[in-house]
Amino acid sequence: MTEFRRGYGAAPWHLVLLLGCFAVTGWVALRLSAEPAAGRMLLWFVGAVIAHDLLLFPFYALVDRALRAALGGPGRRSALNHVRVPALASGLLLLVYLPGILGLGGATYTAATGLTPRPLLVRWLLTSAALFAVSAALYGLRRRRSPARRGRSAAP
Repeated sequence: MTEFRRGYGAAPWHLVLLLGCFAVTGWVALRLSAEPAAGRMLLWFVGAVIAHDLLLFPFYALVDRALRAALGGPGRRSALNHVRVPALASGLLLLVYLPGILGLGGATYTAATGLTPRPLLVRWLLTSAALFAVSAALYGLRRRRSPARRGRSAAP
Protein backbone atom coordinates (compact mmCIF):
# COMPACT_ATOMS: atom_id res chain seq x y z
CA MET A 1 0.00 0.00 0.00
CA THR A 2 2.81 2.43 0.84
CA GLU A 3 4.45 1.61 -2.51
CA PHE A 4 1.21 2.52 -4.31
CA ARG A 5 0.86 5.71 -2.29
CA ARG A 6 4.45 6.69 -3.01
CA GLY A 7 4.05 6.01 -6.74
CA TYR A 8 0.59 7.56 -7.16
CA GLY A 9 0.96 10.34 -4.62
CA ALA A 10 -2.36 9.78 -2.83
CA ALA A 11 -4.49 7.09 -1.25
CA PRO A 12 -6.20 4.43 -3.43
CA TRP A 13 -9.67 5.84 -2.68
CA HIS A 14 -8.54 9.06 -4.39
CA LEU A 15 -7.87 7.16 -7.62
CA VAL A 16 -11.22 5.36 -7.42
CA LEU A 17 -13.03 8.66 -6.84
CA LEU A 18 -11.16 10.32 -9.71
CA LEU A 19 -12.01 7.46 -12.09
CA GLY A 20 -15.66 7.74 -11.03
CA CYS A 21 -15.61 11.47 -11.80
CA PHE A 22 -14.11 10.79 -15.23
CA ALA A 23 -16.80 8.16 -15.89
CA VAL A 24 -19.60 10.59 -15.00
CA THR A 25 -17.98 13.34 -17.09
CA GLY A 26 -17.67 10.98 -20.06
CA TRP A 27 -21.31 9.95 -19.72
CA VAL A 28 -22.43 13.59 -19.65
CA ALA A 29 -20.22 14.40 -22.66
CA LEU A 30 -21.78 11.51 -24.62
CA ARG A 31 -25.28 12.68 -23.71
CA LEU A 32 -24.48 16.26 -24.74
CA SER A 33 -22.82 15.26 -28.01
CA ALA A 34 -26.25 14.39 -29.44
CA GLU A 35 -27.60 17.85 -28.59
CA PRO A 36 -27.93 20.32 -31.45
CA ALA A 37 -26.31 23.06 -29.33
CA ALA A 38 -23.27 20.93 -28.37
CA GLY A 39 -20.91 23.08 -30.44
CA ARG A 40 -22.10 26.26 -28.74
CA MET A 41 -21.78 24.64 -25.31
CA LEU A 42 -18.23 23.56 -26.13
CA LEU A 43 -17.42 27.07 -27.34
CA TRP A 44 -18.79 28.57 -24.09
CA PHE A 45 -16.79 26.06 -22.04
CA VAL A 46 -13.54 26.80 -23.86
CA GLY A 47 -14.25 30.52 -23.60
CA ALA A 48 -14.84 30.22 -19.87
CA VAL A 49 -11.57 28.32 -19.40
CA ILE A 50 -9.65 30.94 -21.39
CA ALA A 51 -11.36 33.84 -19.60
CA HIS A 52 -10.60 32.32 -16.22
CA ASP A 53 -7.01 31.31 -16.87
CA LEU A 54 -5.94 34.42 -18.79
CA LEU A 55 -8.03 37.14 -17.12
CA LEU A 56 -9.64 36.22 -13.83
CA PHE A 57 -6.91 34.13 -12.21
CA PRO A 58 -4.13 36.70 -12.67
CA PHE A 59 -6.52 39.42 -11.42
CA TYR A 60 -7.58 37.71 -8.22
CA ALA A 61 -4.05 36.40 -7.58
CA LEU A 62 -2.82 39.99 -7.78
CA VAL A 63 -5.60 41.20 -5.44
CA ASP A 64 -4.81 38.38 -3.00
CA ARG A 65 -1.12 39.28 -3.03
CA ALA A 66 -1.96 42.93 -2.36
CA LEU A 67 -4.27 41.93 0.53
CA ARG A 68 -1.57 39.71 1.97
CA ALA A 69 0.94 42.54 1.83
CA ALA A 70 -1.53 44.99 3.38
CA LEU A 71 -2.55 42.72 6.25
CA GLY A 72 0.95 41.73 7.27
CA GLY A 73 2.50 38.44 8.31
CA PRO A 74 1.25 34.92 8.92
CA GLY A 75 -0.49 35.88 12.17
CA ARG A 76 -3.03 37.82 10.09
CA ARG A 77 -4.02 34.85 7.91
CA SER A 78 -7.41 34.70 9.65
CA ALA A 79 -8.17 38.30 8.69
CA LEU A 80 -7.25 37.52 5.10
CA ASN A 81 -9.68 34.60 5.02
CA HIS A 82 -12.43 36.83 6.41
CA VAL A 83 -11.97 39.03 3.34
CA ARG A 84 -11.45 36.20 0.84
CA VAL A 85 -14.62 34.23 1.58
CA PRO A 86 -17.19 37.04 1.20
CA ALA A 87 -15.27 38.42 -1.80
CA LEU A 88 -15.42 35.01 -3.49
CA ALA A 89 -19.14 34.61 -2.73
CA SER A 90 -19.86 38.13 -3.93
CA GLY A 91 -17.85 37.61 -7.11
CA LEU A 92 -19.61 34.35 -7.91
CA LEU A 93 -23.00 35.97 -7.36
CA LEU A 94 -21.97 38.81 -9.66
CA LEU A 95 -20.87 36.34 -12.30
CA VAL A 96 -24.18 34.48 -12.13
CA TYR A 97 -26.40 37.56 -12.13
CA LEU A 98 -24.30 39.87 -14.35
CA PRO A 99 -26.51 39.55 -17.43
CA GLY A 100 -29.55 40.55 -15.37
CA ILE A 101 -27.66 43.33 -13.64
CA LEU A 102 -26.57 44.71 -17.02
CA GLY A 103 -30.14 44.41 -18.30
CA LEU A 104 -29.37 41.74 -20.88
CA GLY A 105 -32.12 39.21 -21.49
CA GLY A 106 -34.70 41.20 -19.55
CA ALA A 107 -37.58 39.92 -21.68
CA THR A 108 -36.52 36.31 -21.18
CA TYR A 109 -36.12 36.82 -17.43
CA THR A 110 -39.55 38.45 -17.20
CA ALA A 111 -41.15 35.70 -19.29
CA ALA A 112 -39.60 32.97 -17.13
CA THR A 113 -40.19 34.52 -13.70
CA GLY A 114 -42.87 37.16 -14.11
CA LEU A 115 -40.50 39.65 -12.46
CA THR A 116 -38.35 42.44 -13.83
CA PRO A 117 -34.56 42.26 -13.52
CA ARG A 118 -34.32 45.90 -12.31
CA PRO A 119 -33.74 45.15 -8.59
CA LEU A 120 -30.92 42.64 -9.25
CA LEU A 121 -28.13 45.22 -8.85
CA VAL A 122 -29.50 46.49 -5.54
CA ARG A 123 -30.04 42.96 -4.28
CA TRP A 124 -26.51 41.94 -5.26
CA LEU A 125 -25.06 44.98 -3.50
CA LEU A 126 -27.12 44.30 -0.35
CA THR A 127 -26.18 40.62 -0.37
CA SER A 128 -22.49 41.48 -0.79
CA ALA A 129 -22.69 44.03 2.04
CA ALA A 130 -24.37 41.43 4.26
CA LEU A 131 -21.70 38.84 3.45
CA PHE A 132 -18.91 41.24 4.37
CA ALA A 133 -20.76 42.41 7.50
CA VAL A 134 -21.28 38.85 8.76
CA SER A 135 -17.65 38.02 8.01
CA ALA A 136 -16.47 41.15 9.87
CA ALA A 137 -18.69 40.28 12.84
CA LEU A 138 -17.29 36.73 12.93
CA TYR A 139 -13.76 38.07 12.72
CA GLY A 140 -14.49 40.48 15.58
CA LEU A 141 -15.85 37.64 17.70
CA ARG A 142 -12.80 35.49 16.96
CA ARG A 143 -10.42 38.33 17.84
CA ARG A 144 -12.32 39.02 21.04
CA ARG A 145 -12.22 35.38 22.17
CA SER A 146 -8.63 34.75 21.12
CA PRO A 147 -6.82 36.74 23.87
CA ALA A 148 -9.07 35.23 26.55
CA ARG A 149 -8.13 31.70 25.47
CA ARG A 150 -4.44 32.56 25.41
CA GLY A 151 -4.70 34.11 28.86
CA ARG A 152 -6.38 31.02 30.33
CA SER A 153 -3.93 28.58 28.76
CA ALA A 154 -0.93 30.52 30.08
CA ALA A 155 -2.19 30.40 33.69
CA PRO A 156 -1.05 27.40 35.79
